[in-house]
Amino acid sequence: MNKLTTRRIATAAVVGALYTVLTVFGSVFGITFGPIQCRFSEALCVLPFLFPETAWGLGIGCLISNILSPYGVLDMVVGSLTTLVAALLTARCRSRYLAPLPPVVLNGLFIGAMLAFEEVGFTDAFPRAFWFNGASVAAGEAVACFVLGLLLLKLLPAIPFFRHMIAERAEQ
Repeated sequence: MNKLTTRRIATAAVVGALYTVLTVFGSVFGITFGPIQCRFSEALCVLPFLFPETAWGLGIGCLISNILSPYGVLDMVVGSLTTLVAALLTARCRSRYLAPLPPVVLNGLFIGAMLAFEEVGFTDAFPRAFWFNGASVAAGEAVACFVLGLLLLKLLPAIPFFRHMIAERAEQ
């Protein structure tokens, strides 16, 4: 991202707000927090591939969303940083088909570890809990990012408003 503009700040803010709204909406159905989760909002984590500035909006949106987390401050810190780092890595991807990979892998590892720690601490049961939680979080993340996220990456460039924004970035 070469130049910080009002439009880019607004884009990041809108994506962060949308992430929060979708996460809260998913919590109504009980699929937002916990070892078995599929956040609809995680589909937005591929947007930094097209719009790098949205990485910061995603990180802040996740932080706001995780205020509702039953895992408290630990989820606010670990979850938000995981989303931010995954989004920053997604912005560096060169293939749209690889763009969903950072959120899936990082969430599986870090959120899986956080959930395992919350469940059993660093006891002998930690490795089993980690693999179960990591696999289930990564599976939910894969659905959100590889199915819904790739759909976003395919459809957004076809919409004139977004096509213009994407072309504008390519010129810089």
